[in-house]
Amino acid sequence: MRILKTTFLLITLLLLPRYSFANDNYPLGPDSQKQPGVAHGLLTQFKWTSKIFPGTERDCWVYAPAQVDPLKPSSVMIFQDGGGFQGVDGQFRVPIVFDNLIAKKQMPITIGIFLNPGVMPASKPDSLPRYNRSFEYDALSDRYAKFLLEEIMPEVSKKYKLSAKPEDRGLCGASSGGICSFVAAWNRPDQFSKVISFVGSFTNLRGGHNLPPLIRKFEPKPLRVYLQDGTADQDIYGGSWFQGNSEMASALKFAGYDYHFEIGDGGHSGTHGAMLLPDALRWIWRDYPAPISAAIPRNTPVNEVIIPGESWQTVTVSSEKISAITSVGDGSIYAALPALNHILQVRANGEISPRKEDTPGVDALALDPEGILCVSQAQNRTVSTITADGKVFAVEHRVNSAGLAISAKSDLYIADAARKRIVLRTKTNKTMSFPIGETIPAGITLTPDQSLLIVTSASPGVPGCSFWVQPDGSLTNMQEYFDLYIPYGSGTSGSAGMATDKQGRLYVATSSGVQVLDQAGRVIAILDSPLRGGTVSITFGGAKRDWLYAVSEGELFKRHLKTTGVYSFEPPIKPPEPHL
Repeated sequence: MRILKTTFLLITLLLLPRYSFANDNYPLGPDSQKQPGVAHGLLTQFKWTSKIFPGTERDCWVYAPAQVDPLKPSSVMIFQDGGGFQGVDGQFRVPIVFDNLIAKKQMPITIGIFLNPGVMPASKPDSLPRYNRSFEYDALSDRYAKFLLEEIMPEVSKKYKLSAKPEDRGLCGASSGGICSFVAAWNRPDQFSKVISFVGSFTNLRGGHNLPPLIRKFEPKPLRVYLQDGTADQDIYGGSWFQGNSEMASALKFAGYDYHFEIGDGGHSGTHGAMLLPDALRWIWRDYPAPISAAIPRNTPVNEVIIPGESWQTVTVSSEKISAITSVGDGSIYAALPALNHILQVRANGEISPRKEDTPGVDALALDPEGILCVSQAQNRTVSTITADGKVFAVEHRVNSAGLAISAKSDLYIADAARKRIVLRTKTNKTMSFPIGETIPAGITLTPDQSLLIVTSASPGVPGCSFWVQPDGSLTNMQEYFDLYIPYGSGTSGSAGMATDKQGRLYVATSSGVQVLDQAGRVIAILDSPLRGGTVSITFGGAKRDWLYAVSEGELFKRHLKTTGVYSFEPPIKPPEPHL
């Protein structure tokens, strides 16, 4: 009972304006009222103790419209702050709205799931409970989506058959519940495609103000988004709510999303949203059951790289995991399989040829101008070269290499993660060492003109850096030159291998996908990862060098792009100047 009272108190605080606004008055329409002859379904309640949000308890409700067939999959919508949405005499009256719209065939037969935020009960009489709402709702991580997919939906599925198609699933919420709904779909567009946000908290409570620039940079996701806010919404320490929603709408427009932004003159309450709910549902469910396609971006940096309709393709190489890849001049690539002590050549036409040498524990590869392959072997802390006839020669010992790069002059650069340094071994076997401060290198590459050596960082809080390459191959003028997108709750970007193209763009394999930077070191686009585990090694290949190859969760993928890759073992290419 204490949990129930607490959560209803939170809902009451959410749906009442923080200040009094004379214009915050929006009456409910007929679709929010019970209508004669319209069948009403069944609302049931249950409590849930979460493992993903440990120790938290919450009230939950499920509404099954009268038309639900237990043998057929139903669409589903999940409402955050569910206590304020589920009541037939409350503000939003979702069950009544569902009944009326389903009866008029303006939305499919849809089961409603209503969830209150979690509360960890007080441990003793003189202590407070832990109110988990902001942590669950305002954060940009995928934890809440995981909670829905691994706990709540399986529980509801024990009684009702829920569709597994993303086009059959929607999320809705107000205030922090609004941003929560968007973030869950943003993180898992493979599971949810429809979002309704009323007075959404797209402000800096827990980084929500970062969403608009991410929408502009990320490859568009297959989402349909309905936003509502009022010009008199709150303006507090976390930012301006109306400005935050306006920035969201502007970003969605820029990236080409299917979105709607309804502006009123009210404050931070659910009054306007409750009136709009029938229209919002009609809008997001229009054209059902057609799936929602990802937007085709126009005049955006990501559009300069991707080909609309082209996505990652699986390249079947082996049942064993791949650790690293590198390019060969003919457009094929080499792929290292440490478990088999093998390196395979994957040709542009898909043919696979194993190399003959025994190469245990390879974790980085690079090719020199004469076709000699260089490999890093973590298990014996050795960097070796492999000649065309298969002979292996160790060239550097006692290094924990995080990456290799070879210039057109055959200068070999080794990223030594253990000693936080870059080792240069010239063609004449001269060795030089260059410290990189607190940066633990995660990967290295040369820019297309070979004027800079770029180093990605595995150190939390330490961005990547660049060195100026001197005529003799030595490195000077180290500086922290670029930043990468770091997912919420993670200390690093998960950056690893890199590749470059003729336009001077830098492609970085990270935990959130392939981040694309301009020559000035700015992230201008982010390509989705083939698998949720991110990417660790990338390179260009194909006869025209317009296929980007990537390793994700040990598997090999390729994607056709508009651009052309550059190989550092070939003569330097001067790219065009960046737009500064």
